[in-house]
Amino acid sequence: MVGHGGALTRNSRASLWRFARALFTTNLNAALALRGAFVTQTVFMILNNVVFFVFWWVLLRRVPHLRGWRLPDVEVLFGITATSFGLVVALTGGVRQLGQFIEEGELDTLLTQPKPTLLYALGIRSRASGFGDMLSGIGFLAISGHVTIVTIPLVAVLIAAGSTTILACGIVFFSLPFWIGRTETISRQLWELLITFSLYPEPLFGGVLRLMLFTVLPAAFVSYLPVQIIRQPSVAVVTVLLAGSAAYLAFAVRVFERGLRRYASGSRFVAFG
Repeated sequence: MVGHGGALTRNSRASLWRFARALFTTNLNAALALRGAFVTQTVFMILNNVVFFVFWWVLLRRVPHLRGWRLPDVEVLFGITATSFGLVVALTGGVRQLGQFIEEGELDTLLTQPKPTLLYALGIRSRASGFGDMLSGIGFLAISGHVTIVTIPLVAVLIAAGSTTILACGIVFFSLPFWIGRTETISRQLWELLITFSLYPEPLFGGVLRLMLFTVLPAAFVSYLPVQIIRQPSVAVVTVLLAGSAAYLAFAVRVFERGLRRYASGSRFVAFG
């Protein structure tokens, strides 16, 4: 019985993986169908990230270091954050519409699907801008000088942890309508604050704000700890990072599931395909 249960579990996981892959492929093909728009969004996001980075480039060309941080460190910071955020937006772009689904009763249709509601809601959109973030992020990492062939697997793990944290926060922030009604503006501002703080060197913050960036808005798990690991590799810090990002995701899933139980079905039915 134990062996059979394990097989069922493996089959279930394999089925969910195939479903997620098919969902992403379908959304990507839909986005690529409008190639002009896809390329435009990708290019503009790359330019947006480069323009934002220019401020730090100018500052650190004039000032050799900022509380111990040099230009290559900031390049890693931007690289990790942009790539992590890009992965979330490209693979699970539906997270930004989660609040809208809840507020307008559009979860009704998703609840009729045989697959997990949260997985379907997250994977229902793929945004071209995410590919621009990923490309620019990889570019920042490449020019930083901190990343080599040997460290690429470690960097991939750090990006996965950052993506997990960003996604988890998105799920929590955009699930707020389950409890307090229309919160689209607040949810988006919270998510954008997380990304904004992730793009500033850690030593700039202290006191209560620093505590918040390790808890409520966990920018530390998006970029601060990954940068620290790349600068000074540590098994202990990697363990903290992975455990923290996994805990945030588990908490986010729990929040969504609790909210789903109290979800009041709306009257609007929309067909998704």
